[in-house]
Amino acid sequence: MNESPYALSHLDALESEAVHIFREVAGEFERPVILFSGGKDSIVMLHLAMKAFAPAPVPFGLLHVDTGHNFPEVLDHRDRVVATHGLTLHVASVQDYIDRGVLRERPDGTRNPLQTVPLTQAIQDQRFDAVFGGGRRDEEKARAKERVFSLRDEFSQWDPRRQRPELWQLYNGRHAPGEHVRVFPLSNWTELDVWQYIARERIELPSIYFAHRREVFSRNGMWLTAGEWGGPKDGEIPEKRQVRYRTVGDMSCTGAVDSDAQTLEQVIAEIAASRLTERGATRADDKLSEAAMEDRKREGYF
Repeated sequence: MNESPYALSHLDALESEAVHIFREVAGEFERPVILFSGGKDSIVMLHLAMKAFAPAPVPFGLLHVDTGHNFPEVLDHRDRVVATHGLTLHVASVQDYIDRGVLRERPDGTRNPLQTVPLTQAIQDQRFDAVFGGGRRDEEKARAKERVFSLRDEFSQWDPRRQRPELWQLYNGRHAPGEHVRVFPLSNWTELDVWQYIARERIELPSIYFAHRREVFSRNGMWLTAGEWGGPKDGEIPEKRQVRYRTVGDMSCTGAVDSDAQTLEQVIAEIAASRLTERGATRADDKLSEAAMEDRKREGYF
């Protein structure tokens, strides 16, 4: 039986669902905000938000939790996107909290686990009641548990037992004063879907996502970029390699992968052949324990 000429492609269906979610939030909440790091998922999320409300401007601001150890290429891209589209960017700085003595540097130098306090404080201070995140269910098993609308209590904590059913794409945004809802428009997307959509929509990304020569060193089976965060240590010898990044975060825990993929088509082919998720392959903070991500989410993390 021939497919209907009116049937949506899988990318059209994913796009339609995400646009619907953005519009639902705009109708239900008073002060939404989009988490925006300049990474590929947040870039796609912003692109979808702009589609959802075009030709009007996006009715939400952006929020970035800056660890102080971000890749310069990504921060440059973030600032360029904000300036191009005239968006409002709120930055919650981990370094500010360290300078004030609220947070302490970790012995391993990674600041990813330190993002929770600045994030939750920014949400409380700005009274955001809906926070869009770029998390996808294919990334990690704790994220696979989460609904599109994920209720957080007055301390921004997540309780999987309070997850609400979402039958027929009906989303329940009810929350008590002080609570808020994390919203994940890309929940049902895969890494491959994201890249295929980027190619279709011709979305610009930071150069770090494509193969380039870079000085890296090996730690715990990952290629890390040297920086002020504490690498390399004695015995860790930097070397030039052809690499790219599948995901971007704190430099201290985000690894590069050996790659020759310099175009979108080559990246898509590489991902299609991979049997490791992007976080499983390149994020050291998710390898601290079997429940590392779920523990952080319970505390208020993305």
